[in-house]
Amino acid sequence: MADLPSIDIIEPDLDAIATAGGHVCVFLPEDGKLDKMARRVNRLTKGALERVAGSDAFGKMSEGDAVKLAYPSGMAARSLHVIRLEKRTKGNTAREAGATLGAALGKEGALVLASPGLKGLEDFLLGTLLRAYSFDRHKSGDEKPALGAVQVMTSDGEASERLNTIKALASGVHFTRDLVNEPSNVLTTTEFAARLEELRSLGVNVEVLDEPELEELGMRTLLAVGQGSESPSKVVVMEWSGGGVEAPVALVGKGVVFDTGGISLKPAGGMEDMTMDMGGAGTVAGVMQALAMRKAAANVVGLVGLVENMPDGRAQRPGDVVTSMKGDTVEVINTDAEGRLVLCDVMWYAQERFEPVAMVDLATLTGAVIIALGHENAGVFSNNDDLAKSFLAAAEAESEGAWRLPLGPGYDKQLKSRVADMKNVGGRPAGSVTAAQFLARFVKDETPWIHLDIAGVASMKGGTKLAPKGATGWGVLALNRMIADGYED
Repeated sequence: MADLPSIDIIEPDLDAIATAGGHVCVFLPEDGKLDKMARRVNRLTKGALERVAGSDAFGKMSEGDAVKLAYPSGMAARSLHVIRLEKRTKGNTAREAGATLGAALGKEGALVLASPGLKGLEDFLLGTLLRAYSFDRHKSGDEKPALGAVQVMTSDGEASERLNTIKALASGVHFTRDLVNEPSNVLTTTEFAARLEELRSLGVNVEVLDEPELEELGMRTLLAVGQGSESPSKVVVMEWSGGGVEAPVALVGKGVVFDTGGISLKPAGGMEDMTMDMGGAGTVAGVMQALAMRKAAANVVGLVGLVENMPDGRAQRPGDVVTSMKGDTVEVINTDAEGRLVLCDVMWYAQERFEPVAMVDLATLTGAVIIALGHENAGVFSNNDDLAKSFLAAAEAESEGAWRLPLGPGYDKQLKSRVADMKNVGGRPAGSVTAAQFLARFVKDETPWIHLDIAGVASMKGGTKLAPKGATGWGVLALNRMIADGYED
């Protein structure tokens, strides 16, 4: 599990501001009015804050922007971050403001000066933790020192209690990023399952189903994907029982630890990025960790299908016909459309065993969704308007881009097979839609369901404001909020 910088709430001590090392953060509203702690900083720096507040540059700053003063006179701090933020501003603006501190945070740590009326403090701190992340465990050389602590000087007596949720959410996002960033020779199916088993320490019941059990259950579409790999296919079931006797929400994740495309081999250029093809399973894992850490009052089950898609003498071929756990037969036209073969079996198993009140699957499923939506939004497909609206509202509240795309029987004709019940691909037109339409055949009529195609948002080569280059952890915050808003007691 990823290590977070520690955050501690401390009582206001104006004299301690002068001797604080590392980074010091102070907030200024648009009118430049200084609160008590800001006035002490201003006095120590011989009016520097007043000069910043009165400058043309400050007037042109957007809310959440920061001015960094290096080695401020009269203070022991390495830098003073002057952040333009109104007391009532919350949400993503406050988080992105916190990310500026997270990106700069070093071993010296930071002191955040927060008046009790600052409504966006929690979001600011969450942004700090989300951005204070790096994945460098495989780099040689000097060991990277741990990030220093973040101290929050405030008289808000309830701030400490709210920190637990912030830490849980950030930890879940970091866990997802660690999994998605990990190279596939390290994160094999066996290692992935082992890391998920560590969630038992948080009170999550974890069960690992191996190939003999999957064969007995009839998960032959999933097993067919992995039959060309030396890594054994697995399904991991994670249960968090924080609610009453209600049926759980089911989260299902595609966990293809590496995708060569199989016999339908991908081009060599860019294939190294296919280490992130388990992004759906990584998000499910991060959500389960966050729920457990914050002791969510809900019942949630996370299921991930872990496979590796490799070319081999035993690998499935284009033209093969495989039988799903449901009993439907699938003609494999393209072995690179493997994620839906993994998901359909795990989704059916989730419904048969748990009869969930709602089911959400996540997968880096299609390149077509990137053509449609770019890297700003995940594709959202659903058979239930109310469930879709609840997720889209949660995603908007968390500033995680999501856009609903259509389903409909008109797309089914693209999946018709001459020799089986369906094909696994429907051709180039509406590729992400036909993939979702394929999955919809494995959703029972009584199950509210969402399919999230996260191929464009799971990992970013250029990074985001809240994440460095690589895995983003998209979806952990939105799914946590959807569960908190709609399913907690």
